[in-house]
Amino acid sequence: MGFADQRFNVNLSILFTELPLLERPAAAAAAGFSAVELWWPWVDSPTPERSELDALKRAVEDAGVQLTGLNFYAGRLPGPDRGALSIPGEESERFRANIDVAADFARSLGCTALNALYGNRVDGVDPAEQDALALANLVLAARAADRIGAVLLVEALNLPESPRYPLVSAPAAVEVVDRVNEASGLGNARFLMDLYHLSMNGEDLPAVIERYASRTGHVQIADNPGRGAPGTGTLPLEDLLDRLAKAGYEGWVGLEYKPGDRPSAESFDWLPRTAR
Repeated sequence: MGFADQRFNVNLSILFTELPLLERPAAAAAAGFSAVELWWPWVDSPTPERSELDALKRAVEDAGVQLTGLNFYAGRLPGPDRGALSIPGEESERFRANIDVAADFARSLGCTALNALYGNRVDGVDPAEQDALALANLVLAARAADRIGAVLLVEALNLPESPRYPLVSAPAAVEVVDRVNEASGLGNARFLMDLYHLSMNGEDLPAVIERYASRTGHVQIADNPGRGAPGTGTLPLEDLLDRLAKAGYEGWVGLEYKPGDRPSAESFDWLPRTAR
């Protein structure tokens, strides 16, 4: 097995960012990819104008690529925020306002995976209060995802880069997945296994794969250190993806890495064009 046996999509919120948003789907297609994913593109607006949504939809369709993953509104990402759904007040209200907008946009492009970032801890707020708010909002998101035939993803980030984010291990994220599935009764919440974040946390990646592959709805990769393309760091990504495949994972692998000091189109030399 190897990289050529995987299904890769390109995250257009970290790759091809040297281009305007509406040019990125075509750039991914020109690089040989048939599928893309996105963080919520409008960082300041959970409810952008219909014209903006329609323009991005046309850009994806005209490029001939499939949108396979989309984040709900998560605040300023990249930036200081790590999600909105557990933040009391305006931010969680913005998340709720975004739920149906994001789900309907995903449905319009046949996207069946929606990622909900949990959000940072807030000074002066009881973590239990944040967790209760998070569960309520995640259940709403799970219902919206179910309405369009999608899964709801819950992601673990890494402690060094996200010190105020409470889900910084695979078990912590899967525990939230279990709570959401129990509360919603839908069973469509799944773990987003980001091998870069888990490696930054020092987790035993083969053990995580063995334990949680069956609970995983999406996988993302970047090498470590550096969050660059495979081969720029020391992570055995080819072996890890082989382990995932042998454990039964058949979904997409999102390329969520930084291209470095070169154009994004030149950062895929580790992957034969015939395998994109």
